Amino acid sequence: MSGICDGRVVIITGAGRGIGRGHAIEFARQGAKVVVNDLGAEVDGSGSSAGPAGEVVEEIRGMGGEAIANGEDISDPDGAKRLIDAAIETYGGLDVLVNNAGILRDRMLVNMTVDEFDAVIRVHLRGTFAPMRWAASYWRDRAKAGQTNDARIINTTSPSGIYGNVGQTNYGAAKAGVASMTVIAAMELGRYGVTVNAIAPAALTRMTENLGMGQPTERKPDEFEPNDPDNIAPLVVWLGSPESKEITGRVFNVFGGHISVAEGWVAGPGADKDDRWDSAELGSVIPDLVAKAAPNANMFGRRG
Repeated sequence: MSGICDGRVVIITGAGRGIGRGHAIEFARQGAKVVVNDLGAEVDGSGSSAGPAGEVVEEIRGMGGEAIANGEDISDPDGAKRLIDAAIETYGGLDVLVNNAGILRDRMLVNMTVDEFDAVIRVHLRGTFAPMRWAASYWRDRAKAGQTNDARIINTTSPSGIYGNVGQTNYGAAKAGVASMTVIAAMELGRYGVTVNAIAPAALTRMTENLGMGQPTERKPDEFEPNDPDNIAPLVVWLGSPESKEITGRVFNVFGGHISVAEGWVAGPGADKDDRWDSAELGSVIPDLVAKAAPNANMFGRRG
């Protein structure tokens, strides 16, 4: 099999189902050797199963591609290192890391427990950091040894993290952290030949079926389904290819056939007294600044 990722070695976390499965299949279709990482857990992170990752591997091999399954817990630093090592030991290197694994434990803020908060932060935020940390060390060591890298990290944030969504204080905080981590890692790793980008996808999966994404509609076999999680993969695969080497530090919204660039926080209207403010003065200053500022975007990334 050959394509825009021909011969590249790719790790995808949470690749046993949904969006991650779509990434794995498309990377393989485009010629990559794929490490399919998945714990096989439930949506809330409980339990585990070797089945989902193995099924994806068998599907890739049935297409004539190369893939191995991996069941490491990517939120555990040692497990994350073993995942990176597995790609290097099996295929002789690593070119692309896609951080996709995630769980949900939605709850309104006033009802959320510490365990519900910590579990989501652990999987999404630490589960993105830990594989990134070990992959970055591998690429840095190569660069210091005089070898060149054409490497990619693609992280998964969410509209909930960059725009906000009721009932997802834990998930949104984690995904906002992933977006920020992406921008900073891009600044740090460019010197080693590594680009870092993120996607904020929307699709109908196990994680979103109870969040208002609707249900698949009756369509003809070749008719386009906007909610299909496989729609996300083409952007991710392109970002993982050599063609994307000039793009780094960006977050992309993607849903169905629509792709847009998310524009981050910017300094809006301001006031400068050129001296220390008195608290009592601000009653006539802050409301005016807010009135001049653009409103926050909604869950679709749009204002108004």
